[in-house]
Amino acid sequence: MTNSQPHIILITTDELRKDALSCYGNSVISTPNLDRLANQGIQFNRAYTNSPWCLPSRCSLITGLYPHNNGSYSNFRDIPLDANIPNIYSTLNGAGYKTAHIGKCHYAPVPYSQTRPDTTLPYDKFREYYCSLGMDHLALQDDKQVSVWFLDDYAQELNEAGYLEAYRNATWDKSKSKVFEFPGPAEWHPDSWVGRKAREYVDNYQNQEPLFMWVSFSGPHYPFDAPAEYFDRVDMSADQRIVSENEFDDPSRIHSATYHGLPTGSIDGMGVAPDHATKNYSESYWHDLRRSYFANVAQIDDYVGRILDSVEERFGDNVLIIFTADHGEMLGNHGLWGKNNCAYEDVWNIPLIVKYPESNSSQVSEEKAMLVDILPTCLNVANVDYTFCDGLPLRERIQSGGAEYVFAEGEGFIAVSDGTHKLVRVAQGDRSHTELIDLESDPHEFINRIADPTLQSQRVSLQNQLIDLLMQHSLK
Repeated sequence: MTNSQPHIILITTDELRKDALSCYGNSVISTPNLDRLANQGIQFNRAYTNSPWCLPSRCSLITGLYPHNNGSYSNFRDIPLDANIPNIYSTLNGAGYKTAHIGKCHYAPVPYSQTRPDTTLPYDKFREYYCSLGMDHLALQDDKQVSVWFLDDYAQELNEAGYLEAYRNATWDKSKSKVFEFPGPAEWHPDSWVGRKAREYVDNYQNQEPLFMWVSFSGPHYPFDAPAEYFDRVDMSADQRIVSENEFDDPSRIHSATYHGLPTGSIDGMGVAPDHATKNYSESYWHDLRRSYFANVAQIDDYVGRILDSVEERFGDNVLIIFTADHGEMLGNHGLWGKNNCAYEDVWNIPLIVKYPESNSSQVSEEKAMLVDILPTCLNVANVDYTFCDGLPLRERIQSGGAEYVFAEGEGFIAVSDGTHKLVRVAQGDRSHTELIDLESDPHEFINRIADPTLQSQRVSLQNQLIDLLMQHSLK
């Protein structure tokens, strides 16, 4: 350890839309604590996830590598991270940091086929695997649904408090369609538990070593289960969904089958939709879903504020603080909810706020950045080598004018954007789609321009970027 090594606090949410925060223009709720952080640091308007799925995006974050380079490209295939690949815990641990993780990890696929509505199963092997990545301390709440399926640290305490069964029953209740009030006191909601555990850890931290702590909220990921007491914080009169009645008349669109309930459809919200067609959700359903989502964001903002207060009191200004999300959420826009196979800006373009040590000036950046830039940013301030990463430290991203292209990957999915046009390819089983979106003429992304003869040079340019990206991996 050297005196120049600051503490590092990484705060993430799961499935958070950038425009759900008031610092990014939301008027449905106020997020004063994240607004405060943005007013003291750099707010990135063009930050992008490297995958629209939880597991690949998180593995890219902790390794600084694209999914095809770290090998963890699927939410569903059991491909553990290679122990020889450096990650954020092992690298900082080796550099003298104490490493703590509070909340969701999801670095291994959930065994969905094992889940049962009548019991919560053991989860010890997952906890052991996570700790083996280099964590000194882990308080595990591995996703809202996972905590009713499997007995992580939160589920054990929730069970002892007498609320686990009610939460499990509500989560499995198909009639609720993933939208319900949290069936217990607000302080026992998963995000309240994560916020409370994080603040307690900071308040009690006595080690001489610098601290790296990742606070990983599993909200506002579905189920949409905010405590009812937060509903008053939401002004639904200011809310508006972005939809087009004709978008999915075009069968070339990736989510045409999803919208119409065809077997080849694939998005999270299909499973509980009437006849599995997301077009069949009622306006009252969308109202309740969005209200709960925004209420959950307000709840998380409360706990972020408490964590920031504790960090400032305990560590002063010698702290790098990063806030971001693993990906976004459609939230009813385009008649969809979830994120599977989504390259819409709703999912791809994520919030990112960074406050550097000894810096309190506000800055808004329009330079493109990616989740793979998080690890090199942390290592750079800790004076540790980061040259093995696909990303760059965020200050270097800004100085270089930002990433020329951003990439997103997943099983049977790849996308590239230069900020003006984006190309998306899905090839899964018997289905295949290619979309070309012109963001300048079609900012809401309603029209697939793949066959437009006036955009073929843009199509070829973006295709070449994808080919070059993958050739660097496979043809070294």
